[in-house]
Amino acid sequence: MKTIIQFVQMPASDSMKTYVRQKLDKLFKKYEWIVKADVFFKKENDPTGKGKISTIELSIPGPKIYATSNEENFGFAFKETLKDVERQLKKRKVSLKRYL
Repeated sequence: MKTIIQFVQMPASDSMKTYVRQKLDKLFKKYEWIVKADVFFKKENDPTGKGKISTIELSIPGPKIYATSNEENFGFAFKETLKDVERQLKKRKVSLKRYL
């Protein structure tokens, strides 16, 4: 499984990269059919105090799974995005069992 982590128009954080890799490794072990994960972190100006955006795109058999979150810090944004991705993977796993 291949993991690509990008920080858009901001400096890269090694601690965030290791955190993301740990969480995605657990996901890869649970769902072996994931081919690739693209993770993007982006900072936008937002008057509500949010503006830290995390996006995950998973390449799997069939259509890609995509989720994004906008929170007050990147850790919370990544957790929310990961929850959304896991929910989608559970649904997809049920439909894949019929064909495997």
